[in-house]
Amino acid sequence: MHFHWPWMVFLLILPTVQWLLSRSRRSVEQDQRQRRTTLLHPSLASLQSAFAAARPQRSTGSLIQNLLIVLLWLGLTFALMRPQWLQPHTEERIEGYDLMLAVDASHSMEALDFSVKGQQVTRMQVVKGVMGRFLDQRQNDRVGLIIFGNQAFVLSPLTLDRKSVEQLLLNLVPRIAGDGTAMGDAIGLGVKKLRERPPGSRVLILVADGENTAGTIPPLEAAKLAAKEGIRIYTIGVGSHQKEVPIVEDGRLTTRSDLGFDETLMRELAEVTGGEYFRASDTDALEKISQRINELEKTRAESRTVYVPYPLFRWPLGLAMLALLLGLFPGARLRKLRRIGHA
Repeated sequence: MHFHWPWMVFLLILPTVQWLLSRSRRSVEQDQRQRRTTLLHPSLASLQSAFAAARPQRSTGSLIQNLLIVLLWLGLTFALMRPQWLQPHTEERIEGYDLMLAVDASHSMEALDFSVKGQQVTRMQVVKGVMGRFLDQRQNDRVGLIIFGNQAFVLSPLTLDRKSVEQLLLNLVPRIAGDGTAMGDAIGLGVKKLRERPPGSRVLILVADGENTAGTIPPLEAAKLAAKEGIRIYTIGVGSHQKEVPIVEDGRLTTRSDLGFDETLMRELAEVTGGEYFRASDTDALEKISQRINELEKTRAESRTVYVPYPLFRWPLGLAMLALLLGLFPGARLRKLRRIGHA
C-alpha cells in the first residue's frame, strides 16, 4: 500500500481547527454577555435550580448526519492522497546482444536504382526488406531504431519487442526527418544509447547511401568515438554507382546526378570500429552480419523487478459519494429508521 500524495493527510486537521476556532469564538461571546449583566437576583442559585431542566439529547438523525459528514471528508481526503497498490513485476532477459539500427530516411532513399523481379523499387523499400528479414533472425536480442535525415532521432529505444521495431521500420517513409543525411549525428546518438549497456555486445548497424550531407558531427569522428566506447559498427550500403539516378520528385519521374553512392566512407566507418561493410543487394549480407555478431560476447542474463502501481482512489471516493447521497435525503433516511424502530 502506497500513497502518491501522502501530504494530503493534513486536510484531516482542517475540521478540528475549525471546531476549535468556533468554540473559542462562542466562549468569547459568552464572556461578553456575562460582563453586560448589571442586575443580579438576590437568590441566584435558587432561581437557577428552579428553571433547571435536563439537557436535550441529540436525535438519531443528527448523529447520523454528523457521521455522514465525517465519512464524506475522510473519503475525499484519502482519495486525494491517491492510494496505490504496488504489484511487483519481474523482468527477465536471457543472454543476447544489444543492437541499434540507424536507418537513413533522407530524400535520397527515394531513388529508384534497384529492381525486384523486373520492377523498379526505391532504396527505402530495399532497406525495409533487408532489415525486416534481419530482425526475424535476431531472437533474444535487444533492438533499437534510430532514423536520420537533417537530424537524428530515436524512434525506438532498446527493447526485446522485435515486432514493434519491425512495424516502425515498415511504416518509415523517406524525408520524415528532412532531406539531408546526418550520418555522423546518427552514429553519435547510437553511441550515447549503447554505452549504457554492458560492454562486449554493443553493435550499431548503419544503413545509408554513404553520402553525408548534414549534421554537426563528422562521420569518421563519430566512428572513432564508437570505437573508444567498444561499439562495433556494421555498415550496409544502399545505392548504385549510376551517374544518372532515377527518382520521383513532385509527382514526376526524373533523373539526378547528385545522388551518388560513397562506398569508401561506408568501409572506413566499419574498419575504424572493427566492424564490416556490406551491400544491401548482397543476398548473403544478412547471414554474414549475423555470423559476425554471434562471434561477439553476449550480454549476461539479467533480471529486474519493478513495482507496477494500481490506483485505489475509487474506493474512498465511492465511500464519499455514498455519504453525500445519503446526506442529501435526510427525510427519507429518518422515515426508514423509524420503520426499523417500530418493527
